[in-house]
Amino acid sequence: MHNELTRKDIQDMEAEIEHRKVVVRKELLEHVKEARAQGDLSENFEYYAAKKAKNQNESRIRFLERMIKTATVIDDDTKEDQVGMNKTVVVKLDEDNSEETYKIVTTMRQNSLKGLISIESPLGKQLLGHKVGDHVTIKVSDDFSYGVTIINIENTGLTDEDKIRDF
Repeated sequence: MHNELTRKDIQDMEAEIEHRKVVVRKELLEHVKEARAQGDLSENFEYYAAKKAKNQNESRIRFLERMIKTATVIDDDTKEDQVGMNKTVVVKLDEDNSEETYKIVTTMRQNSLKGLISIESPLGKQLLGHKVGDHVTIKVSDDFSYGVTIINIENTGLTDEDKIRDF
């Protein structure tokens, strides 16, 4: 489980851990106490819901700490004209000449539905280091590959939309 993370990823994860330990943990413990005070625990839905939320918070803290502990820190610096971390890339697909836009991110920020692809995905791996105009063959498996041409590279950096993903 050695995910490649940038220093910014680790900082964001550490900030989330601190927030969960200092703020969220106290709030959830208070909810558990309030629910427990309502009486019979065998039929107390609020108590079970509060315990579940508390346990999910603790699980998230452990998950983030484990990710940081086992991470390989990578550099997110690339030349301005090359595909790299936190850059938005527009590619044209060979098979139908359609254009698609992706942002290259680490595995902890990937979200293919929002166009955030990981540097460990086949497309992300193959695009890294290439420049506008380069034709790149994306090998998905031994049986399937496709070609793309890089049309544009923009250094968009991280935004509020590029959050650390959940479990």
